[in-house]
Amino acid sequence: MVNDTAAPTVTVWSDIGCPWASLALHTLHAAAERRQVALAIDHRAFPLELFNREPTPKFIVDPEVQAIAAHRPELGWRLWNGPAHAYPVTTLPALEAVQAAKDPGIGGLRGSDELDSALRRAFYADSRCISVHAVILDLAERCEHVDAKALAAALARGSGRAEVYEQWGTAEGPQIQGSPHFFAAGGYASHNPGATFTWTGSPYEGGLPRLDAYSTAWADELLDTLHRDQ
Repeated sequence: MVNDTAAPTVTVWSDIGCPWASLALHTLHAAAERRQVALAIDHRAFPLELFNREPTPKFIVDPEVQAIAAHRPELGWRLWNGPAHAYPVTTLPALEAVQAAKDPGIGGLRGSDELDSALRRAFYADSRCISVHAVILDLAERCEHVDAKALAAALARGSGRAEVYEQWGTAEGPQIQGSPHFFAAGGYASHNPGATFTWTGSPYEGGLPRLDAYSTAWADELLDTLHRDQ
């Protein structure tokens, strides 16, 4: 059994297929690692495909990835270079696996966060189809704090699915503004922190995302608040 350390917790609502969420989580992880401070992340699903009633379009994700990767090359992201037929049509299985991994007998918050990071890296850097059960379990095998066999058994029982749908229902309320939205103790709440960007027009009509600035200061400010309140 994996036990979470006594660390301050940040709750993050996001979709693994959302580049902005993946950027923000990378920023927060990097800040915590640089400062060598403990941090627990409680992932909650903001399933874009359920909100939008369609797969998140590649013609939206691709230019967002390009804009972010050009601005933050340390991410190691690249445009999808796998076969066209292998592009993920859904992120629900991945979101469900992250929720299932929260079980203390599988990974707890630490293992769940490791799996979430591995899934994002596999999609944005390695062009792997994270819709596929076998890919998810392969990534879980590589996570130090995830019991991949226990996760496989849990997913076979349907673990994680009810949580994703319950969280979708919560995310439809006014408090959750989109992916990503961060919450922490002391009333902290921030939607898509650090990013100053706009679309030049509707992506369905050829508009493109313009990332004017990205500040990482928000992550240090959040960590300052969390550890000051301990």
